[in-house]
This record gives sequence, C-alpha cells and structure tokens, in this order.
Amino acid sequence: MWSKLRALQRDRTVRYGVPMLLLVVGGSFGLREFAQIRYDDQKYRRRLDPALEAVVTGHKQPFSLEQEYENMKQLDIDKWRNVRGPRPWEASRETQERQREQRQKGP
Repeated sequence: MWSKLRALQRDRTVRYGVPMLLLVVGGSFGLREFAQIRYDDQKYRRRLDPALEAVVTGHKQPFSLEQEYENMKQLDIDKWRNVRGPRPWEASRETQERQREQRQKGP
C-alpha cells in the first residue's frame, strides 16, 4: 500500500495537475462569493430613502407611443442638413466658424 502511495506522489499529474485543478475550480467558487458581496453592496447603496423616492418618481410625466408618434408627424424631416463635425486633429472653433460662414452665404 505504501508503495502505491509513493508512486502516486511521484506522478506528475497528481503532483501538479490536481492542485492546479483545485485552484481553478476553488477560485471560481470563491470569486463568485466575492462578486455577490459586491453586487449586494451596490444594491444596498442605490436604495433611496422612501420620502425621496416618492418625490423622484412622482414627477415623471406619462408617456405614450401614440402621443410621440403625433409629435414626430409634425416635424419636417424633408429639410435637414448633414453637418460634419470636426476631426480630432482639427481645431473645432475653426471648423465651426467655417460652417457658420457657409450657412450665412447660403447653399
């Protein structure tokens, strides 16, 4: 029996593979627990005072898709201009001034 145990101790799979497998699997479970603590803490911190929550949620306006559709129908979507924004290497003030000049001159 002792000879089989010594043979197992010399085996590379038992010597290096099993501890590595235990580390990976155990680390996964440990990380899950720490992450759960983090999310529980965030949930606790985001909770509002009931009086403040009533004030915040009380000012929301009702929203309906039909009303928004009617508002969108009133917009004039045929007359629009594609305005190019400045590139990161360009000075934004110069680009804006150039666009204002072009707008004043007309199309």
